[in-house]
Amino acid sequence: MDEIDVLVVGAGPVGLTAAAELRRHGVDCRIIDRLAVPQHYAKAVGVQPRTMEVWDAMGLVGAALNEAVPMHGQLPFVDGRPGPRIELTMPPDIPYGFAALPQYTTERLLAEHLAGYGTRVERGTELLALDQEAEAGTGGADGPDGRVLAVLATPSGPREVRARYVIGCDGAHSLVRKAAGLRFEGDAFPEQYMLGDVEVDWDLPAGYGVRATHHDAEGRVDDLLVCIPLPGRKRYRVSMLVPDELARAGAQDGVAHGLESGAAPELRHIQAVLDRLSPQPTHASALRWSSTFRISHRLVDRYRAGRLFLAGDAAHIHPPTGAQGMNTGIQDAYNLAWKLALAVRGVGAAGLLDSYHAERHPVGAEVVGRTVRHSRTGVQADPGSPDILDAVLRREAQLLVGYPDSPLVEPEGDGGPAGHGHGPGSGERAPDSRGLARDLAHYPVRLFDLLRGPRHTLLFHLDAATPEEPVTTCAVAALSTAHGLLDVYAVLAPDAPAPLWRLPTARDTGGEFRSAYGARPGEAFLIRPDGYLAGRFHPPTPDRLATCLRRTFGTG
Repeated sequence: MDEIDVLVVGAGPVGLTAAAELRRHGVDCRIIDRLAVPQHYAKAVGVQPRTMEVWDAMGLVGAALNEAVPMHGQLPFVDGRPGPRIELTMPPDIPYGFAALPQYTTERLLAEHLAGYGTRVERGTELLALDQEAEAGTGGADGPDGRVLAVLATPSGPREVRARYVIGCDGAHSLVRKAAGLRFEGDAFPEQYMLGDVEVDWDLPAGYGVRATHHDAEGRVDDLLVCIPLPGRKRYRVSMLVPDELARAGAQDGVAHGLESGAAPELRHIQAVLDRLSPQPTHASALRWSSTFRISHRLVDRYRAGRLFLAGDAAHIHPPTGAQGMNTGIQDAYNLAWKLALAVRGVGAAGLLDSYHAERHPVGAEVVGRTVRHSRTGVQADPGSPDILDAVLRREAQLLVGYPDSPLVEPEGDGGPAGHGHGPGSGERAPDSRGLARDLAHYPVRLFDLLRGPRHTLLFHLDAATPEEPVTTCAVAALSTAHGLLDVYAVLAPDAPAPLWRLPTARDTGGEFRSAYGARPGEAFLIRPDGYLAGRFHPPTPDRLATCLRRTFGTG
């Protein structure tokens, strides 16, 4: 019988992210998918700026930038009349913008990235059953001895695999979720939709999505057209309500969500909707693929059941408004992988894996609720209120996701926002900053360059008056508590001398780091592998740093 640390079920963007991150963190894993070949469908196409940051840390962003196209905004039309144009222009402190990329391209890039670690998707391999075996030793579901027995149907026949952990990235009809006995509560939208990948000959501005709605006499939406630009000349993924002749009843296992089998929409069906709702007369051509689909909104009650974990559509499904689904799932996997890596190494604190549910379940609940509210009206913001528009953009970009109530982060006190007035607080996203200088680099360095490793990062902000000895003592204590799985840097103010001891440094030549973080002389910032602030400390002490790190790291 094969033994494995982690079995990932499902090779969509979420499963591929989980497997790639596990491998980057040094964990042996296998990833299976029941499909013999990947689907060539442009299903999820919107890529959020936060996902681009995740891909930056993973080492994947260059390939994505080569393939994606910018999403500049949205052109809304209501009952034939144009509404206020929505511009998706990010503030200058955000390194990436909104992008569009067909899901099959996202999956190909992630699979190629995963193959670079020597791991390939085992295709045509289906999960049949799971059984969490009784623990053979101490430690419960986080201990080293328990296993999950997985029965697989492979191209060469049935096989059994024993895994320490299983991640269910197997979609809305997840067998892992069913095996875990978890509830998946919610409801379905009565409407049925159709998708198509087409080219159109209108002269609307490139890089803008189109959302056109029509209302009946009672003010309800009775016709809908949403077009998202794709790579290629005037190519869009279009979605619209299904005509009566294509409507069908029934839903697999009671969960009405996703693409459906049966008669696919033809070009004439798509053209009929364009004729009714397109803001300009246009002709559709070059239909690459099409399908009908349904939408539900559901949320699993727990993201973890013992050694079984859920991510992506296996845990949360909702309307595609704002392109939140795939991006939320990718960040589920990104949050979970580094924690599982520490558990596999045997250096994770008790309860570390429980933090996955504690952190990600509220995010899933918020996304489900928001996308349901926006499913009829789209993303709205007052264009005359820059502060509101900025907040809406950052929220849709998933840059406001945070874990301030996480059991892993330092409670706010003198080191939190109340003490310094601005900059990220505990559990918030660690922002980038530019203009850092390193001795041997004849070019400006970004803070994200320092955070790209798979370990925690400890930053000390030093000015000319910061004494060296306390910083050294803090760094040694933090490294010991983290079992050496910690990168330490001194971020120097423009007038600060280089430390006498051997510590990697970066000089904040333009003060952008100090401004972005609200950094005070001598302050320390502890940043997690997923790019969130575990705590900020002013002044840092060995005990405070060790206490914070022990929320994540056990005694080993």
